[in-house]
Amino acid sequence: MARRGPGSKGQKIALLTNHFKVNVTNIENQFFQYSVTVCYEDGTPIAGKGAGRKVIDRLKETYAGELGGKEFAYDGEKTLFTVGQLPRNKMEFEVVLEEVTSNRNTGNASPDRNAPNDADKKRLRRPYQSKSFKVEFSFAAKIPMSAIGQALRGQESENSFEALRVLDTILRQHSAKQGCLLVRQSFFHGDKGNYTDVGGGVLGCRGFHSSFRTTQGGLSLNIDVSTTMIIQPGPVVDFLINNQGARDPFSLDWSKAKRVLKNLRIRAKPTNQEYKITGLSDKPCKEQTFELKKRGSNGDADIQEITVYDYFVNHRNIQLQYSGDLPCINVGRPKRPTYIPLELCDLVSLQRYTKALTTFQRASLVEKSRQKPQERMKTLSTALETSKYNSEPLLRSCGISISNNFTQVDGRVLPAPRLKFGNGDDFSPRNGRWNFNNKTLVEPTKVERWAVVNFSARCDLRGLVRDLTRCAEAKGIQIEAPFDVFEESPQFRRAPPVGRVEKMFEEMQSKLPGPPKFLLCLLPERKNSDIYGPWKRKCLAEFGVVTQCLAPTRVNDQYLTNLLLKINAKLGGLNSMLAIEHSPSIPMVSKVPTLIMGMDVSHGSPGHSDVPSIAAVVSSRQWPLISRYRASVRTQSPKTEMIDSLFKKVSDTEDEGIIRESLLDFYTSSGKRKPDQIIIFRDGVSESQFNQVLNKELDQIIEACKFLDEKWNPKFVVIVAQKNHHTKFFLSGSPDNVPPGTIIDNKICHPKNNDFYLCAHAGMIGTTRPTHYHVLFDEVGFSSDDLQDLVHNLSYVYQRSTTAISVVAPICYAHLAASQVGTFMKFEEKSETSSSHGGVTAAAPAAVPQLPKLKDAVSSSMFFC
Repeated sequence: MARRGPGSKGQKIALLTNHFKVNVTNIENQFFQYSVTVCYEDGTPIAGKGAGRKVIDRLKETYAGELGGKEFAYDGEKTLFTVGQLPRNKMEFEVVLEEVTSNRNTGNASPDRNAPNDADKKRLRRPYQSKSFKVEFSFAAKIPMSAIGQALRGQESENSFEALRVLDTILRQHSAKQGCLLVRQSFFHGDKGNYTDVGGGVLGCRGFHSSFRTTQGGLSLNIDVSTTMIIQPGPVVDFLINNQGARDPFSLDWSKAKRVLKNLRIRAKPTNQEYKITGLSDKPCKEQTFELKKRGSNGDADIQEITVYDYFVNHRNIQLQYSGDLPCINVGRPKRPTYIPLELCDLVSLQRYTKALTTFQRASLVEKSRQKPQERMKTLSTALETSKYNSEPLLRSCGISISNNFTQVDGRVLPAPRLKFGNGDDFSPRNGRWNFNNKTLVEPTKVERWAVVNFSARCDLRGLVRDLTRCAEAKGIQIEAPFDVFEESPQFRRAPPVGRVEKMFEEMQSKLPGPPKFLLCLLPERKNSDIYGPWKRKCLAEFGVVTQCLAPTRVNDQYLTNLLLKINAKLGGLNSMLAIEHSPSIPMVSKVPTLIMGMDVSHGSPGHSDVPSIAAVVSSRQWPLISRYRASVRTQSPKTEMIDSLFKKVSDTEDEGIIRESLLDFYTSSGKRKPDQIIIFRDGVSESQFNQVLNKELDQIIEACKFLDEKWNPKFVVIVAQKNHHTKFFLSGSPDNVPPGTIIDNKICHPKNNDFYLCAHAGMIGTTRPTHYHVLFDEVGFSSDDLQDLVHNLSYVYQRSTTAISVVAPICYAHLAASQVGTFMKFEEKSETSSSHGGVTAAAPAAVPQLPKLKDAVSSSMFFC
């Protein structure tokens, strides 16, 4: 929806941003779009990344005259753009290429099927067979460049999106010609200076995101630092040793190696030819045989069975140091394998690693890739300089030139809201931070009927309980002595996680006088403990008991205070609240019953494409508070972003959707009042999905309201929060990050729609990443200042921390709820045979397993805190 004018609250601040102004002089130009098909002579479509580009490049050289000397922008797949029209609407070409690497490998030059003498010499002279390709261009559409001008005036259309897509395609092609790895609009050079080792044979590769954006200030080029994960290039054996943490090649797990190597590209010595790995040999190099054809003296073919080792050492005179007792790399086809000894294979550079990183790898990547603001600005200036976009012929023919200067924007710094603590104290956070030193919690709870459970963690339990009690009393929380301390029996330590949890509950039930209200659980591992999921499931879904886990590695008063913040919130207390929430005097919210929601969907990690997605919706309770929330969590089909369980009518009187739960809880917890206003914060959707949020999700929410009461018409506000973007802000002439509360709603924002950037938090390391908020719908009629203030204030009500957070608390809670309830179920990956590579028709999608319902005693608690 259109903005209501910029906000005015806060102290003005001059900023720079990583948007570079783009001047366009040739606005009358037309882009012509053509569909492209590239096939082998037999009509088989070309396979392999990058292969199409090589064919099209050769086509351009060969047929320059016939094409009227036109420059292309080719997307690498099925679409090509030109400035002005090609001579004919449909054109066919035949293209001959001498070398096609990293794509369809026919094994013509494979080491196990060539005689060692004359044929071998021929092979070395001509390592690549020439291939013929058929290419066809067909006219598809005309895209006027003037559509960009219309978008800048706020009149977006299909044409304006397409025109920007053409410009982005030109950037991609420009980088592809420089040999970059392309990941959407991010480009990565294979320069070793860009690599950072994160362990496990995986490297972080620093590159650049580059895309055109329409803004209030005109067309701009957004450039930012980007990082992707790649496989460590070089000897295959070195990668495998690092990947598995092995001592030497002889202690490798070859079934793991086979999985991780499949489809990676290698260069084989000494020919330097490139292949794709299809598998490993079943036997070691010294035992793996194949049939070698040799011509006899009478000209007949003589077939001899020979080992791969013997062939390379005796026929090719290549000395092998250690490969003899290891499997060979197979680069052939299932029925015609082609074996190469392991030590002759080097992994090609810039091959993406797409599996999920371990906790250690992620921490290492963050540590090594962060940059202070000034350092990032310098890197971006260098990137723009070295990209040489102003000499790109297609951009020049469009009359496009790009400024070298960061765009200047006016920001404002919103004042931090005052917070309320216990005993009537209040406090204004400084630099987005506060603490509970010499302060009590605003609403402390009482911890009673509780017990401690220890899953073999090394810890002085009595000391821990004593220190926890002391810290709690200082914060106003009363802690009774625990019922008991349950130590895991050593005989169960090696049992499966679910079994360990079952045994612990059996022991507790036999000794406790009644069901506990709270369980403190000590885990042996600090991260990713396999007991965590089964334990949470047992407590929340089967027994309805609030629980707090900890791994007692570095326990001090600060650690225990943070732990108590979580325990207090889970048991129904409040740690701090906004002063205007206490009074209550929040504009537009405190006067009218208002429900605030946060919605998010989390998907399976990379490589787990068949894992159900998990949708979480958190909703506020006990209006006029905006600091207390509950959560509902559901599974849905894998990789589905739109939430489909908001309204689920099962009969004329029954709705099993998430929204009904939220509305009923609000009603019962807010003095039997229905919300007259519902403010929805949605995370994780891209601009192309905004309409779906309104047409699918909002429609379901309205249906759920009508299903409860046909005459009830609450007003809605829908706001999308985006973290996954590439806009950054810098203080001119200062090495520091922008201060917390910095808001920008001009110049680089959308030409017409209501959006703004907010840095609510203090960026302590690296460069602050702002959250980009888009107001899609507002029936309440918030002024810009009131809405921006509400969003800013919601960054200060997060009960787990004593800092302002980077995105509103309801969205953070939705993340937490989805990830915690997601651990209830361990989804196994399907077998390798079900992958989509083989061209076999996939079976019908399996039914999505449902999550267990939480017990009533905890379903409205902040269990996710």
